[in-house]
Amino acid sequence: MSSNNNNSNNNNESGFEYWRRTLQYRTGLGLTSELKESYEKDYGSIINRKNCEECYKYRDWMLQYSPTVIFMIQQIEKLSRSDPKYSEIVHKLESNLNLDNSASTSDLSKELNTVDKNITNTNIFNPSKQIICDICPDMTKSGGFHPMFGILICANRLKDKWHLEDTLSHELVHYYDNIKFKVDWLNLKHHACSEIRASTLSGECRFMQEFSRRMGVMKISKGFQECVKRRAILSVMGNPNCKSKEHAEKVVDEVWESCFNDTRPFETIYR
Repeated sequence: MSSNNNNSNNNNESGFEYWRRTLQYRTGLGLTSELKESYEKDYGSIINRKNCEECYKYRDWMLQYSPTVIFMIQQIEKLSRSDPKYSEIVHKLESNLNLDNSASTSDLSKELNTVDKNITNTNIFNPSKQIICDICPDMTKSGGFHPMFGILICANRLKDKWHLEDTLSHELVHYYDNIKFKVDWLNLKHHACSEIRASTLSGECRFMQEFSRRMGVMKISKGFQECVKRRAILSVMGNPNCKSKEHAEKVVDEVWESCFNDTRPFETIYR
């Protein structure tokens, strides 16, 4: 009982102390440079935690209800199952499940853990493990894809859950391309093509989104294509093999026609 009471008191004191520090920070009364720095650090941690919690809530909602996200994940899983390793793993799993009654529970559990580990090491897509929310120091991006680790959503850059939908859809196109086309991400043409496709198919360049982003300043004619091209160029500029903006523009132009018109796995531009 005493332990629970102590915990309760500590929580109350923490809450009271936080609001006292907040008032001190806002009013400046008795606020030293050390106290100011300490408060900003602690407040930043609280905001970051809330941002990540909200990001995961949005992610889980999209995994259940977003037509684009659900469709892309289905297509990625379909590609994953075409991996030769997948058939071998599934066969082993079925064999383990059909073990005779003489096998002990611990033996079966050990075998299934081995199978699960092998599945994790293939291209099998696991959204709960491969779509991660975190705080990103780069304030120019809202997400990213890494072929070894999966998708990162920048929780501190999201405006709302619809922004997450666009970002997640964009990164899922990269994930799909990586499996489907065996993308070499250091090859500028490969990189540019996937960026063109991701911006085209994710919905991030649809008219109202771009109109809002650019405060109403955009061309009605060719506005969609200009948005896709601009975003692809910016992404390619971040590639270590890109020498300059002009270099990125040249590469994007070279692959533009074929990549902009390639809407796989969609039949047409959906969003």
